[in-house]
Amino acid sequence: MTACTVIGLGEAGAIYASALVAAGHQVTGFDPVAPTTPAGVTRAATAADACRGADIVLVLTGAAAARSVAAECLPVLPEGSCYADLTSSSPHVMRELGRLPGKALFADVAILGPVPTQGAQTPLMASGPGAQAVAHLLTPLGAAVEIADGEPGAAMAHKLLRSVLMKGLASVVVEAVTAGRAAGLEDWIRGQIARQLAGDGQAVIDRFLVGTAKHAQRRSKEMQDTAEYLSAELQVPAEMSTASAAALTRMAAESAPALR
Repeated sequence: MTACTVIGLGEAGAIYASALVAAGHQVTGFDPVAPTTPAGVTRAATAADACRGADIVLVLTGAAAARSVAAECLPVLPEGSCYADLTSSSPHVMRELGRLPGKALFADVAILGPVPTQGAQTPLMASGPGAQAVAHLLTPLGAAVEIADGEPGAAMAHKLLRSVLMKGLASVVVEAVTAGRAAGLEDWIRGQIARQLAGDGQAVIDRFLVGTAKHAQRRSKEMQDTAEYLSAELQVPAEMSTASAAALTRMAAESAPALR
């Protein structure tokens, strides 16, 4: 049995705390605003109180609180313990927190999926001196924990690169389906999206990398027309189409000298 502390008992924190209790661990939690405490979790009055004597601390607050939580908790943790930050703080902040004085091993942990739907089985990536301790604790819960080489911040750097794709792709899909619905063509556009997401992913990547720069000038005008069609005629948001037009215009300008 491991003495675990969960800082932040919101949706994600409560899921991890409950899973740790179910796995037989001793779990202490702290949250200044969460209205309920998961069954089996002992709720402390302060973050520092929750961390005293802990073997491992999982921080699942908002990123804005990462510095203040670390400053309060790290000084009270014993040698050999692990302090794992699972917030969405930037790589720079994770490196900064990893250099704070303290006896605990620091781990930067990136959550690579939606915890509300995947629970404690959500894939994770960890970096820093405490990464192995995180994997040892959470792998038995069903989580695939990948260890990233490098100092704290390496895991979050991977996550933010993934976010360029996942959040950008999600926003594009939302915009396309919203426009398709407004045009009475939702089923058709859904089929187009599904076909593009299927098949040989590496071939699609290569086609995008080569074709986008090669045809940037023509495609920039097409996306300008697309953005105008969405906003003026369909009267739906066109932020992603507008951004695509701007990006393609930039690529066309950058590649123009090479094409002369």
